[in-house]
This record gives sequence, C-alpha cells and structure tokens, in this order.
Amino acid sequence: MATTDIKNAVIKRAETRMVREQRRGRAINAAYDSKEKRIVVDLDSGFRISFLAGEAQGLVGASARDLAAIEISPSGLGLHWPALDADLYLPALLDGLLGSKKWLAAKLGAAGGRVRSNAKAESARENGKHGGRPRKTASA
Repeated sequence: MATTDIKNAVIKRAETRMVREQRRGRAINAAYDSKEKRIVVDLDSGFRISFLAGEAQGLVGASARDLAAIEISPSGLGLHWPALDADLYLPALLDGLLGSKKWLAAKLGAAGGRVRSNAKAESARENGKHGGRPRKTASA
C-alpha cells in the first residue's frame, strides 16, 4: 500500500469517527454559571450537560472571567478557553471524563493518598517500627 493510500485511509477513519461522535450531540452553546461555578453546555440534541469548572483539567483555579470566555470548535465537538489555553473534547465529557488519562490517574492517586483507614494507619505504625519508609535511591 502506498503512503498516499495509508494517509487517505487514516483520514477516512478519522472522518467516520467524527461523524459518529457528532451523532451523540454537538455543542451549540456553552457558558459559565458563576453562581453554581459550573460550565453549562447545550447540545443540538436538546440535552444540556454541566460540570464543576474546578473538576476539569485546565480549568482548576481559573477566574470567572477566564471561564466565561468559551469558544466552541467548528465541529461542535470541542470547547476552548483562549485565556487558559485549555481544551475539552465533548465526547469525553459525555463519557464523564474531565481530563486526560494521565491527569485523571494523578487526581485519583491523590484522592487515594488522602484516604484514612485503620488498615492504612496500622501499616504506617508497622513501617515506623522498622525505621519508616525506605529512602529513595538515585537511579542512574
């Protein structure tokens, strides 16, 4: 298969995927609700979704003014905040994902680290009896 044929096949698959995602709904309006601290997105399907701005990658700690300046991509599948240089993909939002896999994993890990339980406390006490957590060693 020639390079041009491969590129055309990749483009065709991407176009097919985009059409499939657009059927789930495209953004026709997006706004920041400062009272509720939520991003509200109206879809062409008649649905409305909203999420807390502080829960989405790139929007954490942003000012109300920056959050209010939302652009919708021409395809209707993306939201962009120019002042924050932040982007969210609508199909991922519809799946309940508010950031990249790496960002979500870090967020879950931080939440897990804050969990308090009897087993965790007992484990920490046992580690303390043996000198505590081992020191990190430099890797070459």
